[in-house]
Amino acid sequence: MTNILYKNYVNGEWKTCKSKKSYAIYNPANTKEKIGSVQYSSDLDVAEAIEAARQSSKTWSETPAPQRADILFKAHRIIQNRFDELAESITLEEGKCIGDSEAEVKRSLAVIEFMAGEGRRMHGYTAPSESQGTLDYTYRKPLGVVSVITPWNFPLAIPAWKIAPALVCGNTVLFKPAFSTPITAIKLVEIFEQAGLPKGVLNVVTGSSSEIGSSFVENEIVKGISFTGSTEVGTEIYNMASKSLSKVQCEMGGKNAVIVMDDGNLEKAQESILQGAFGSSGQRCTATSRAIIHQNVFDDFVKGLVSETRKISVGPGLNRESDMSCLASRQQLNQIQEYVDIGINEGATLLTGGKKIVDKGYEDGYFFEPTIFKDVETNMRIAKEEIFGPVLTIFKCQDIDQAIAISNDSEFGLSSSIYTENIHKAFTYIEQIETGIIHVNSPTLGGEVHMPFGGIKSSGIGNREQGLEAIEFFTEIVSVYISH
Repeated sequence: MTNILYKNYVNGEWKTCKSKKSYAIYNPANTKEKIGSVQYSSDLDVAEAIEAARQSSKTWSETPAPQRADILFKAHRIIQNRFDELAESITLEEGKCIGDSEAEVKRSLAVIEFMAGEGRRMHGYTAPSESQGTLDYTYRKPLGVVSVITPWNFPLAIPAWKIAPALVCGNTVLFKPAFSTPITAIKLVEIFEQAGLPKGVLNVVTGSSSEIGSSFVENEIVKGISFTGSTEVGTEIYNMASKSLSKVQCEMGGKNAVIVMDDGNLEKAQESILQGAFGSSGQRCTATSRAIIHQNVFDDFVKGLVSETRKISVGPGLNRESDMSCLASRQQLNQIQEYVDIGINEGATLLTGGKKIVDKGYEDGYFFEPTIFKDVETNMRIAKEEIFGPVLTIFKCQDIDQAIAISNDSEFGLSSSIYTENIHKAFTYIEQIETGIIHVNSPTLGGEVHMPFGGIKSSGIGNREQGLEAIEFFTEIVSVYISH
């Protein structure tokens, strides 16, 4: 048990919130273990943070971009030095296996390194003018004050890949971490402070989204909002921000499918599906939640998939013997159980899993069995809605066209994958699949930091995250005409 109180960071100071109220954060693998307390902030705290960001905006935007990048490089080195501490913090707070947490720290390092490099590559361009004696060129300028609103499932990496480009582009940041996993995010802010970030440039305020979330969006000083979370909340943010014409970037839900053709590498496909469906307990926006299997290999493939799923070792995330750890919260546990019950009632066949693990040593954690359904119809709720947990639904297809049709029969369009050795099928899939991220012979998970990340349909609004698209979002392009 720890009684550390993690405070807000506003205008370069760690501050107690106006209400002086706080709430405890507990380890989801052992809910008797308190890992710290965080503040219940109010709109007054957010207003103070916005004003601090506004006041520091001019000086920070006028700081040369390579100098801004130097601070990111310093933060990168500090994260390297605190690597083990940050990985353990992620596991204690969010619950994922320590190996997944270490991968998250590595992802954070990669994105900060890449974005720091962009401090010397934030190029505009020159263009020939149609008028004599005129020079045409473009340059990029920051938006000003931006809000960054992050989810609970990647408490370090997602804040890093939003905050780093915002800062290197010259914006000042108002940051709201997730209600249930704010401690690791606060440590990231500590790191930027230690790296020498000037006061007021990065401000963090914790609390309930229902109480303070709108203040991060509706204030006319805020010129950009970057959000990751549910489609419902993202749509609401988009509507709210439109009233003040703020720039909006929302990365939202997914219902990602893997297609396995009969000419694909079945062993590799099986490994991919297991990793995608049950890694991080399925609590990733790019997790594999649907598997579409060719009829010629369906029975044997499903039999092998179920057999391997039953071998998955579920246990505390700090135990390196665990293949899968707990869910992040009681709310997640209840939601997953509700969807399993819905699937059974809809007529799907439960092949394995489907309930909370209550064995000795697990009773105080949110552990759930890895779960697989077959005989799933595309109109079932478990086939359409984002479950966000270790639940996989399996479909049978006759050919590539039916497989693509099943995959596209979703309101979401984030990530997808196909396993085939046939080049024609692969390119047919690439051309016809309705997702923003496409994998061929690799899992649906993640991506690389120099590539755009995001989806279409109900999975995304606005510019993509990461890569050069992040620079596009956090800047405005200005066209200049000089007649000499």
